Amino acid sequence: MATPVKPIRRAKGLSDRAIAWVFVAPSIFLLLAVNIFPLIWTINLSFTDFKANRNRDVEYIGLRNYERILTDSDTWLTMQATAHFLFWTIFFQVLIGFALAFLINKKFRGNDLWTTIIVLPMMLSPAVVGNFWTFLYQPQIGLFNYMVTFFTGGDPSSFSMIGEVALAPWAIVIVDTWMWTPFVMLICLAGLRSIPGSIYEAAECDRASKWRQFWTITIPMVLPFLMLAVLFRGIENFKMFDLVVQLTGGGPGSTTEVTSINLKREAFEKWRTGYASAYAVILFVTVFGLASIYVKALNKVKDR
Repeated sequence: MATPVKPIRRAKGLSDRAIAWVFVAPSIFLLLAVNIFPLIWTINLSFTDFKANRNRDVEYIGLRNYERILTDSDTWLTMQATAHFLFWTIFFQVLIGFALAFLINKKFRGNDLWTTIIVLPMMLSPAVVGNFWTFLYQPQIGLFNYMVTFFTGGDPSSFSMIGEVALAPWAIVIVDTWMWTPFVMLICLAGLRSIPGSIYEAAECDRASKWRQFWTITIPMVLPFLMLAVLFRGIENFKMFDLVVQLTGGGPGSTTEVTSINLKREAFEKWRTGYASAYAVILFVTVFGLASIYVKALNKVKDR
């Protein structure tokens, strides 16, 4: 018995575009529910005096929250602490990460083993890393103080990395560099291994020195990968929270209170929800704006 023509036409009536929308629609709905709606709601709350711990009428106050944030000296101190953390962590991670990638790219015995050992820190959770380094930083029993005084002399308990105003920011920089340098190394290693060997062979035929090959071939061709690593680490470190909480909690005083910790205190300790929403919007606009400018510069480097 022949198959009816009408059911076949109905099955084939769904176009490829409609099928694509059927598969994409759940993801779009999830994106709107998880990302877009909370963003719109946060922007709306930023214009109010809403406090989540109080049941009262919400009053729209316009741009007053934004004005208070931008004229608050404490806000700029947290921005300064965040900028210090961002600059030095990215500087050391890119410098050490590229150096490690350059060495790993040279084939030698035990290459794979050393690569595995180096990438181990980035596999750990920030909570584990924070607790681990808190123990290492202890003045009486911590290994870090003993290592420093072994080379410099003195008493290991004479200083505290996470308890002194001058040292606490650098304690966080050291830990974050230790944890995320392998990530930068892997990106740089991918860039180094994407360079064709024929380019170096042609340079050797032209009697170019190793130093000249490094500055005229290696650096220009790896630069987009370096810039990509800076973008990723910059965005991640701007919203750093868990590692700082585990190590210093923003102290001593407010020395290591970065923007994410300050935002958390405004929202969930002082319960200034409208104020915190405005703070979050300012941070979002800052990161989004800087990232957009940086991506345009990255695209120009890639296209040249």
